Amino acid sequence: MSDSQLPPISVADVQRSVTAELDRIAPVIDSLGEVFARSGFELALVGGPVRDAMLGRPHNDLDFATSARPEETEKILRTWGEALWDMGRDFGTIGTRKGPWQIEVTTYRSEAYAADSRKPAVAYGTSLADDLVRRDFTVNAMAVQLPGREVIDLYGGVVDLATRVLRTPGTPEASFSDDPLRMMRAARFAAQLGFTVAPEVVAAMKDMASRISIISAERVRDELVKLICAPYPRRGLSLLVETGLADLVLPELTALRMERDEHNRHKDVYEHTLTVLEQSIDQEARLGGGPDFVSRFAALMHDVGKPRTRKFHDDGTVSFHHHDVVGAKMTRKRMKALRFSNDEIEAVSSLVELHLRFHGYGDGEWTDSAVRRYVRDAGDQLQRLHVLTRADCTTRNRRKADRLARTYDALEARIERISEEEELAALRPALDGNQIMSLLGIPPGREVGAAYKFLMDLRLDEGILSEDEAAKRLLEWWSERSA
Repeated sequence: MSDSQLPPISVADVQRSVTAELDRIAPVIDSLGEVFARSGFELALVGGPVRDAMLGRPHNDLDFATSARPEETEKILRTWGEALWDMGRDFGTIGTRKGPWQIEVTTYRSEAYAADSRKPAVAYGTSLADDLVRRDFTVNAMAVQLPGREVIDLYGGVVDLATRVLRTPGTPEASFSDDPLRMMRAARFAAQLGFTVAPEVVAAMKDMASRISIISAERVRDELVKLICAPYPRRGLSLLVETGLADLVLPELTALRMERDEHNRHKDVYEHTLTVLEQSIDQEARLGGGPDFVSRFAALMHDVGKPRTRKFHDDGTVSFHHHDVVGAKMTRKRMKALRFSNDEIEAVSSLVELHLRFHGYGDGEWTDSAVRRYVRDAGDQLQRLHVLTRADCTTRNRRKADRLARTYDALEARIERISEEEELAALRPALDGNQIMSLLGIPPGREVGAAYKFLMDLRLDEGILSEDEAAKRLLEWWSERSA
């Protein structure tokens, strides 16, 4: 996966792309434009759909801006559309569906955050020009006036899109003051589109980074997820670090810049981490092919424990003992602060904690018991652990890299063989809790858990046992325990 500068697009190609896309969606945009016009209101296709049409990226989620107020829009869409929803009414937005198209129509508006507010104040506007100037970037401040399909580009969005540059319609300071989350969006769009962010925009992000603190954790989280799942996440993450935004939303990443990898003092852990992320992305076909946030975020966080565990030794080496365990705790804390779900937190932090486990495998001398425990500890994250472990090899020593790859190939082959023989996916003892209580004559409680653990350790150490053999061994254990 390359993160190099993408070539510019010719304006002629932009024009051809937008014409082709408007023709594709003509059945919906022409019809809707005519309905609003007959009712005496303006309507324009705006924002992302226009930008993506110019980039040749068709989709069926369409955003419109109108001079109609929400109640008037609702009246029109109720008879024109096939369904209606108004969850965004407080922001002037009414939604509908028409065939394959998901549609949102929003009244011309302006919105801004007060200095200490987490919620924007929304005011309705009176013109398309006023609505476009309040948008985040010039490439998102273009419109197609309907029903005539006239392209409206008041702020040079076509040229910026062709040259792959992110600028703001007005001053970046005014834009980021209106909504500080736009600083995160700049990094996200750099990651999604491969664009360069204009110097004046970067400067404003540096000066205003502290404003991100008024934005809710949930909104910051959502932008971060989109950035990490984008085609070029290194671009966005580097911009967050460069501008100081990462200090506030993901400080663990910034902290890696000053560290050194224990195997190569000239390769810092920050660069190693971004490389691991990219190599993890290259292997996503193993996970189904699409952007996998859990896998990517685990790659990004896998070494965050190193700054707190770094120790220099007299022989000039440096170690990071237990950085896997420390990093897992730090990952849980950061993800909780960003309001991730418990399932996501558990999945990512488990991968961080397990990412070094393979290196105890050496040249392949693990016992079957150790392989079983590896599978048991990874649980439903085993495939992601395979990806992370392989991605974590960034050595330039080709012989060493090939040896590590062959060793991990051997481990995966052993896991597959033992899984086929022993059903590792359903790893459990031969006796369940009810059978344990009946056999030992004990009620539910701590002793049942201890007995279950004993049987699970037997399963891991020795493989599949019959119920009779498991019962015999359990009674022997119980007798010795009770003596």
